[in-house]
Amino acid sequence: MSSAGLIALDNGCRGAAAGLLLMMTAVFLRHRPVEFIRPALAAAGSASAIIDAPGLPSEWHWARLPLIALSSSGSIAFWLWARVVFDDDFVFRPWHRNVWIALVGLTLITSYGIVSASAASAINRVLTVANLSFGVLAMMQTIASWRMDLVAGRRRLRVAVLMGTLTYIAFNAIANLSSVAILTWSASARNLANGISLCLLAALAGWSVFRTASPDQAVTPERAATSVDSLSSAPIETEGSPGIEPALLARLERLMTTERIYRREGLTIGSLAAFMSLPEYRLRQIINEGLGYRNFNAFLNRYRIDEAKVALADPSQKDVSILTIAMDAGFQSLGPFNRAFKAETGLTPTEFRRQILTQPTAKQPDAARNVIIGKPR
Repeated sequence: MSSAGLIALDNGCRGAAAGLLLMMTAVFLRHRPVEFIRPALAAAGSASAIIDAPGLPSEWHWARLPLIALSSSGSIAFWLWARVVFDDDFVFRPWHRNVWIALVGLTLITSYGIVSASAASAINRVLTVANLSFGVLAMMQTIASWRMDLVAGRRRLRVAVLMGTLTYIAFNAIANLSSVAILTWSASARNLANGISLCLLAALAGWSVFRTASPDQAVTPERAATSVDSLSSAPIETEGSPGIEPALLARLERLMTTERIYRREGLTIGSLAAFMSLPEYRLRQIINEGLGYRNFNAFLNRYRIDEAKVALADPSQKDVSILTIAMDAGFQSLGPFNRAFKAETGLTPTEFRRQILTQPTAKQPDAARNVIIGKPR
């Protein structure tokens, strides 16, 4: 194919990718105004498709500024997106915004010749390494929480979107970092490969958004509590999934509240599934769709924290160390226990114990074994 044909095909792929990503941006802004990271990522991808398109008029000097700003934020937006989607406890911090602004600022400085050529070259190398690093961090986030993830759609999303996007980032980073990379490719062929990959990623992301169930779909704990309390013989129906028998929920309740299996060291969803003689995927479905939990650790910690609260509020255990209470409840160290406890109660374990024990007329918590599975606090 001639160079002109490659350029035309490249522009077609980029136009399709930009159009689809802009459509996704509009959908995200309309239906998810609070979660700004999703429209930001889609807009960054659209800007990247446009800014690198062959034939974009070079005289549009200042008109490129918003496109450069958006496209340069793609790597950090992707990392933050991975954190938001795959880490249920993630919270935005001011330093996230500051790093984002710094990356965009440095890109604009090099793009508009504000610094010398040697300084611009050094900054570009730093930016390339930073972009690759954010891709690696996103990969680490995906792997770190994969086993604990209970949401079937989100587990598929990890493979379908995250791995494809990481491949795209790695390809471009290697090409930019290496002075001898892909020497046999013509410029138009390299651009076409980039455009096709963008188009495929946009199509994959669009299919995930418009055609599959949202990874956020799950029944609420309130609905799960109602289902468990009633314990009728009818399965609990969830959209797009087979019914969950109340008998399975009752078995899981006995394991958690009577046998207190959450105390076992190294308990995993695989070992819990073995105790129930169930396939692992089925237990994930029961906990997620039947009880409303998105993460296995959050499911276990609910019972561990309840037991710890009972022990901390017991005057006869006032001299028992917090570490001992944490270990008895199933935590492996004090740090994770303190973080989980404060996230649940708003107090440290020491503050909780002091507050409860200094209120002589306060009603003591019921025993942890009486907690009903799936019951909202």
